Amino acid sequence: MKNFVKSTLLIVCVVFSLKLFAETPPEQKHRLLVLTDIEADPDDAQTLVRLLLYSNQIDIEGIIATTSVHLKDRVAPESVKAIISAYGKVQPNLLKHEPGFPKAETLLSVVKQGLPIYGMEAVGEGNDSEGSEWIIKVLEKEDDRPVYISVWGGPNTLAQALWKIRETKSKKDADRLISKIRVYTISDQDDSGNWMREEFPELFYIVSPGSYFAATWIAMSMRINGIDNETVSNDWLAQNIQQGHGPLGAKYPDVAYSMEGDTPSWLSLILNGLNSPEHPDWGGWGGRYEFYKPEAKESDPKVSHGGVPIVPETRAIWTNAEDTFIPRIKNNYGGALRKDTLTFTDNRVTLWRWRDDFQNDFAARMDWCTKSYEEANHPPVLALGHSEEFTVKSGEQFELDASGTSDPDGDNLSYWWFQYREVGTLDKDMGFGGKAENLYRIRNIVAPQVNKPETVHYILKVTDKGTPAISRYKRVIVTIQPN
Repeated sequence: MKNFVKSTLLIVCVVFSLKLFAETPPEQKHRLLVLTDIEADPDDAQTLVRLLLYSNQIDIEGIIATTSVHLKDRVAPESVKAIISAYGKVQPNLLKHEPGFPKAETLLSVVKQGLPIYGMEAVGEGNDSEGSEWIIKVLEKEDDRPVYISVWGGPNTLAQALWKIRETKSKKDADRLISKIRVYTISDQDDSGNWMREEFPELFYIVSPGSYFAATWIAMSMRINGIDNETVSNDWLAQNIQQGHGPLGAKYPDVAYSMEGDTPSWLSLILNGLNSPEHPDWGGWGGRYEFYKPEAKESDPKVSHGGVPIVPETRAIWTNAEDTFIPRIKNNYGGALRKDTLTFTDNRVTLWRWRDDFQNDFAARMDWCTKSYEEANHPPVLALGHSEEFTVKSGEQFELDASGTSDPDGDNLSYWWFQYREVGTLDKDMGFGGKAENLYRIRNIVAPQVNKPETVHYILKVTDKGTPAISRYKRVIVTIQPN
């Protein structure tokens, strides 16, 4: 009888556990189309190497070789294919670490090309290409998820697809297809970008128009005075990415101008608990952007650094936003974490504040190309003792709780809770009443007095002590109601 009861209880527990698992759906992967002027500059090849290491977390539905102001009369799909072929040699080992890495043949089947023509000369009647037709085909799939279009060069192949959609579809069908598109283009690298923003005013579009050096993406590799820039140094790249990491790492070229300037256009698609690409103003690994019409200044250049004319915007776009950031640094004695003495404020901060995290994540995944599971590091698995969104009233106490967080490798974990003030509506700092920020559970936080509902975004960052150290996040949104 005892054995029967124990067996019955075991079955009930297993069924209940499976039910819980079934009711907690995994985070949905995002759809991605890439437009790349690969061979204009080594940075597109660098970006592609990194992207392939996340091909199990992102549904890559097309990689289209295009022109740009830096590569006006040729496209290079063969260079894309060579890097994918190198990926194919390490794909079996990547599968030892996480499931879902597609076969190289699958990725090669979605490599396409646009016309070897610059800018608006390739837009209009008679300018359809394999690439523009593929964009339309992907948009027409029976899939309700948005299609994120990451533009690393000139976007004229997308412009041609939009032109054809408008010319050949009913307004209802055209509006439906265009509503699926989420464009993030790295500055303007031909003259079709501004045309699209003017001709398709409802098109979701992230861009830093104007000077390259004022753009958010430049923070991917720029040297920041006052912080440690080691993870974007050439020595770091050689040791952690290029050498001793198999055939894919060997395809990562040296920096010529800037390291991976195009990578921010898809970094926010990675499923890390922080990123929320449908909310560019929430911030994430790809930076933070706000929706407004940027005004041209007398001091602004008239052309980009590549020579693309800079013209006034005719409507609001998603573009540069500012963060104020005080780094936290490690203490050798006493509390393990303390504020730095420096404060940084500008649009580039929105990206480089996460830079060590995404560089270490890249290095860890590059290790997966050659190492066994036991030899490599893997990200912590975060959990909360409460909902990711909840409501309290002014004067009430609440807590932030990371109970249940674990690490698959058994590594020790460091915690950091902080308010992302630029994102919430509450215009004040929500401190923790003198409590340390690096507790896994912070109790007795008092909601302030408010006159209308206000939101506070708290970010939990958990970092393991493996090598390289990997970070994951949880975003907690607290709504404060007046009494």
